[in-house]
Amino acid sequence: MEEQKPIKVIITEDHIILRQGLIALLNEDNEIEVVGEASNGVKLLELLAQVPADVVLMDINMPEMDGFEATERVQETYPETKVLALSMLNSLPYVQKIMSCGASGYILKTTGKDELRSAIKLIAGGTNYICSELSIKMLANSMMSVTPKNEKVEQTGLSKREIEVLTLIAEGFTNAEIADRLFTSKRTIETHRQNILEKTGAKNTANLIKYAIGHKIIDVDVSE
Repeated sequence: MEEQKPIKVIITEDHIILRQGLIALLNEDNEIEVVGEASNGVKLLELLAQVPADVVLMDINMPEMDGFEATERVQETYPETKVLALSMLNSLPYVQKIMSCGASGYILKTTGKDELRSAIKLIAGGTNYICSELSIKMLANSMMSVTPKNEKVEQTGLSKREIEVLTLIAEGFTNAEIADRLFTSKRTIETHRQNILEKTGAKNTANLIKYAIGHKIIDVDVSE
């Protein structure tokens, strides 16, 4: 069996301390390889011309060329390279704008390391990803009514264990945290998550949460 090659990542961030921290964090995962770093979009494009990458971790606010323009340029020139936006901006218009520029995902700089690594792997595999905090916020904003509580869970086609995993995903837990709660391995949870995505036809966490609410697996209170 051929050994799976690590996901090649370039980090684009204008703060060198944060870049160094991200490099150290990602290099702890043997499924991810940081192959370069850039301080802005101009430097990124110069680097991509020499060093191919599967995923670019992209800050939004950068000098010379910001993340919006850089994302558009990457998608035009290197369409096989996925862009994962990494930002402190938790405003939904920023999410919508960067996604319209061609990004495959958006996570906050407050996101935990396990969710960051999972996001990179999902995006490299072709799945769009929005971090849990923003997914819940986006869903709450789009909900026009609250699902009635204490109603029987609708038929979903998911196993009992997959429903447990989906419930915890919708509540914002990372794969590692879910594994701890269910007394199993993170890899097992990743497998369950992929199976859930395939069975539900969901493309990202926001779709999974919407599915869970629609099938009365979880309740949502959007009264605040």
